[in-house]
Amino acid sequence: MSFTDALNLAGAKPAGKRPYFLDSQVERVLAITMAVAQELAVTRQRADTLERLLLEKGVLSAGEIDSFTPDRAASAERQMWNQEYIARILRIVQQENEAAMQDGDIASGDVGDELAREQ
Repeated sequence: MSFTDALNLAGAKPAGKRPYFLDSQVERVLAITMAVAQELAVTRQRADTLERLLLEKGVLSAGEIDSFTPDRAASAERQMWNQEYIARILRIVQQENEAAMQDGDIASGDVGDELAREQ
């Protein structure tokens, strides 16, 4: 998968305009914060599992992970992952920018309001 493909998938947007239940700026910050929190929680659980298994099996000794220095290829992979991660975290900003460029994109709440006025 190319870098561009990965960024496009990370920022995939559902159809329609985003409904807001709080102030839009508050929701933007909340969405970004929750994306970071979700990613961090999963990462910490996986890292903890790996460390426990590796220590239990005698593959690593205590402190070995903290002293690890990645080689050039590992550094490049980490940089690619970081870019994809930032794209996922800032997905709401990307989607709002894309929505601002589209005419006729309406929120489900707007449709409901319009239907209520018609009755």
